Amino acid sequence: MPGLVMAAPATISGGLESRYSDNARQTAFDEESDLETRVSVGIQHTSDPGQCNSDLGARFGYGYWLDDTFDPETYTNLDFMGDCQLGNNVVWQVTDQLRDVVQDSRVSNTPTNRTRKNVFRTGPLVTFNLGPVDQLFLSAQYENTEYSEPEETDSERYIGSIGWDHFFSSTFTGGFSASVNQAELDTEEEIDRETLNATFSKTWAATSMRGSVGYSQIESSLNNSDRESDAIVGDLILTRDINPTTELTLEASRELTDQTSDFDIRFGDFVFNLEQTSAVEVSAIRLGLGKEFSGGSSLSAAAYANRSEYLDFETEEERSGVSADYRRPITGQLTATLGVGYDFLTYEDDDTEDVLFRANAGIDFQLNRKLSVISRVGHERRDSDITTREFDENWILVGLNYQFL
Repeated sequence: MPGLVMAAPATISGGLESRYSDNARQTAFDEESDLETRVSVGIQHTSDPGQCNSDLGARFGYGYWLDDTFDPETYTNLDFMGDCQLGNNVVWQVTDQLRDVVQDSRVSNTPTNRTRKNVFRTGPLVTFNLGPVDQLFLSAQYENTEYSEPEETDSERYIGSIGWDHFFSSTFTGGFSASVNQAELDTEEEIDRETLNATFSKTWAATSMRGSVGYSQIESSLNNSDRESDAIVGDLILTRDINPTTELTLEASRELTDQTSDFDIRFGDFVFNLEQTSAVEVSAIRLGLGKEFSGGSSLSAAAYANRSEYLDFETEEERSGVSADYRRPITGQLTATLGVGYDFLTYEDDDTEDVLFRANAGIDFQLNRKLSVISRVGHERRDSDITTREFDENWILVGLNYQFL
């Protein structure tokens, strides 16, 4: 973008990891062991403030399986946000999000059940100050979603929004917004959504909260067949500093959308079932806790629940779980790590339930300022009402990470 400020140096790192699994395919029968070696490069960059700003975080990897259990794979994770000031009240925004996502929550998270999802969005935001305490904004955005697997549905969409904010005080803002979202899938299906929201944001000494609540209607059209649904929708983000070393976050959202939206990127523990199609009502809530202890130890824990209702098929999938990660320095160079997770899944169409459990422990060794060694041992298990979905896996990982810049 013209005028982009790139004065701050980028951080570039490289990684080499080898992971041995005694059940690489995560199957219930005919278990096969294999060793995957993965090479990766990571980039972090934030521009200096200016007329144009950007924030980039990305990691790209390539994995090779010794006994050819799977074909060689590329791994991607990218977040880019940029904007340019085009005038006193006009900003052009660009975002791009790239992820490897699971295609079907009923199948193990292996390379054959993953696809690459890219969500690109761009457009102008125009802001008008109507007075000292009132602000009007207009935005128009184009969004393109593509999956790397050709059988998955891609889409193009156009989003128009208008909103009004009133500053009741320096810490409290309220207003209204309306948006029209028109998506065209490559299956020639069209999905139109209209949403009207009341919005708010409030800050206190140790707490901040923002969100919205409103009404949304969605209509899908394919081969002269139309289907309409509506729902009360909204979202909430709350952050509270319990004390100087403890932070609590709460995120919740309910939307009418489709599988080509970025909902699964925003809520990482949510999985769209890409075998279903078209309109879906999604709900998610996540409670997170971050704690720093004396001596440098830290704890990150979360509890979450989400639900997806596929409106065209009148079926639901639900997922709830907890996860925790703990780090504790042993010496100035050694750090011990421990991670656990538990998920409970239910599927309405066949009335089945699954339980996922995962645990890992390891040691990180910082050889010097740029080079570190990581080691992990872990176990994953899935119990299910369907025998073919069950598996047990034990794994060992050893890796190097080097920071070039």
